[in-house]
Amino acid sequence: MKLWLAPLEGVSDCAFRTLCYQYGADLTFTEMIRVDSLVKGNKSSLSLLDLKNNTPTGIQLLAVKPKIVEEFVKKFASYSIDPVCFNLNLGCPSPDVIVQGGGAALVKRTARVQELVKILQKLGYPVSVKIRLGLNEFEKEKRVYLSLLKEVDADAFIIHARHARQKSSEKADWSVFEACLDTGKHIIPNGDINTQEDLAFFKSLGVKEVMIGRAAIRNPSVFQFLKGGKLENIAQVQKKYLALAEKYPSRALYQENVLSFLGKEAHSKKWMM
Repeated sequence: MKLWLAPLEGVSDCAFRTLCYQYGADLTFTEMIRVDSLVKGNKSSLSLLDLKNNTPTGIQLLAVKPKIVEEFVKKFASYSIDPVCFNLNLGCPSPDVIVQGGGAALVKRTARVQELVKILQKLGYPVSVKIRLGLNEFEKEKRVYLSLLKEVDADAFIIHARHARQKSSEKADWSVFEACLDTGKHIIPNGDINTQEDLAFFKSLGVKEVMIGRAAIRNPSVFQFLKGGKLENIAQVQKKYLALAEKYPSRALYQENVLSFLGKEAHSKKWMM
């Protein structure tokens, strides 16, 4: 089974992605990047396009307006990067994002999401969508996520099995995946996947890839552990990360975040985008 590293805000810089790749992650993602900021040339946002080596990396984008995505497509060649794929964020629970119609607010807007996907696919890369189960418990119960799966022609759907009002400390609802898989779409589960037994469960459903988030923050060697190897001690993980952070530097915040959460539980909402 292939293992994907989740887009993690304030964590997923080139050094951290590379570390996870070295430990066995098959695909990694940048943290969420606002398309409108890229189009405006915002230096902070442009710095997140830090594809500095051959680590397989997808770019996660926050987008709402088709016109802005069209502008991004026109400008893309100027960024001089070659990602593995793109991912649209339909899972961000931030009130600031939701009030603008982005993140989890898009889950029920199937026509808009289909439009955004089609525009991005003009670049010739696979385009996936990362979703939550709706904005709240009501949308989850109405199974708005299933309508999205059925009506949007994305290359894959990463499903974080919580709605946007839930904290990452609340248990993910894996019961939704059977119906998601019944749509015939390419489904990648996300949420509370930590053990080889977890992988065995998803294999029994016919799943071929899963996405790992919080477990990777605690110990990036979880990827080799899930593939039959051993978890590496945190001191050794820190040593390897610091060497990569020196080779592929980014803002100090990223190093501070990674070092503060290695070996610890991470329940902060912002890292599960």
